[in-house]
Amino acid sequence: MAKKHRGLKGSALPRTLSVSLAGLRAGGALAMDGVVQRVMGRGPDDDDSEFARREARRFVQELGKLKGTYIKIGQMLALFGEQFLPRVLVTALRDLSDSTEPLHWDALESSVRDSLGERYGELDIDPQAIAAASLAQVHLAKIRASGEWICLKFQYPGLAQVIDSDFDAVVRMLLLARWVKAGRELDDWLKSMRAHLHNEIDYRREATYTQRMSALIAGVNNDSSVRYHVPQLYPQYCTDTVLAMEYIEGFSVADPDVAKLSLERRNALAKAMLELFFYELYEWGLLQTDPNFGNYLLRVDDRRKRIAEDELVLLDFGSVLECPEDFLLHLRRTIDAGMRQNRPQLVEGLIGLGCLQPDASDEGRALFAQFCQHLLEPLRPPERLPEQYLNENGEYCWGRSQLMRRAGALAAQSTVSRHFTTPSRDFALIARKLTGVFNFIVALDAQFNAYELVEAHIRRWRQRERRGAQK
Repeated sequence: MAKKHRGLKGSALPRTLSVSLAGLRAGGALAMDGVVQRVMGRGPDDDDSEFARREARRFVQELGKLKGTYIKIGQMLALFGEQFLPRVLVTALRDLSDSTEPLHWDALESSVRDSLGERYGELDIDPQAIAAASLAQVHLAKIRASGEWICLKFQYPGLAQVIDSDFDAVVRMLLLARWVKAGRELDDWLKSMRAHLHNEIDYRREATYTQRMSALIAGVNNDSSVRYHVPQLYPQYCTDTVLAMEYIEGFSVADPDVAKLSLERRNALAKAMLELFFYELYEWGLLQTDPNFGNYLLRVDDRRKRIAEDELVLLDFGSVLECPEDFLLHLRRTIDAGMRQNRPQLVEGLIGLGCLQPDASDEGRALFAQFCQHLLEPLRPPERLPEQYLNENGEYCWGRSQLMRRAGALAAQSTVSRHFTTPSRDFALIARKLTGVFNFIVALDAQFNAYELVEAHIRRWRQRERRGAQK
């Protein structure tokens, strides 16, 4: 029997036509049902409409059928879409899975050979993929000269040529389905999303940030009970469409074996994840913004030990954000004020970030300040932590707190408020990263107070600010 090969559909016309027809069907159905005004207005009934939920699921199913870049674009809409899409659609988009059937090696080999050139002959590449996602798949390879095994990420052939047309097709689908309205605000967000998507397939950029983060991590490893590790890069095998790095085995944070580790070790891993975020924000100004659990591995010591030498492995730097200094200043001040529950300074920081207009009413200021203070709840001084979420030792129980569910309810109230201002892409990325960090800690079922850890980073930052002002 002949082998059946799967690949990206070669012609953009059938792909975009399929998307457009799906958009027309959804738009026409919504119009006939008369729920468009409620959905577009983010009214209180949109999530209660079974019809709207059904159309959202149908819309997402159409994206899922097309696979490839459409899956990644749908996931980006789930990540950023809270700023301009109805909640019912964002909820449906979150069901898109990044795991997919890998390309058969016969369909991939020629492009890999062309990309690597003469270096292709230096490797024995396992034709069986060990992982596959919407934009790339991963294979093991042995360097013939040394016998060393490495990991190769291969971008799907032709991806760069269709990524813009696929993105435009999804936007048309959204407009035809009447999930969004055209306008300046939407255009700005779509421009940012398109740039983010191109960063995801820029392997030269990812290799550069991998090396930068590796150097930064090396400078802090002596300060942490859990070591960080960035896989070694193999530049001689890196190209525009191939990324070569050290092969590492480990556990996902969601693995049941990780849940069996002692509380002391789970707390140490959780603190390492939280501290990494504050190194990125307060020390480096360089943030890995994708909170997906798959971007981290845990290399664990003997699992029977109560205290051990475990390691947090950082895998993916395709979505690194290098923040402008003025943005960083406002964000650092906002988090500092939120931890201390200083509402006037918190509001000042939110205005600086563009999340509040300078002429916002007292009601608008109170609403956004309340949300930020709520989100930063675990970082408060111990005496200001809610007692119902503390254990017998006065330590915050991250899982018991259900913080993300409570914060999500407040965020939903904010977006339907007349005071709502769409935040910048950078702020949305960092807010999403922080919630991802918190979810990572929840997955470890950790119990600890974070104030002293975070305050140490803020204290060093304040000292640098004072020294800078004195010059």
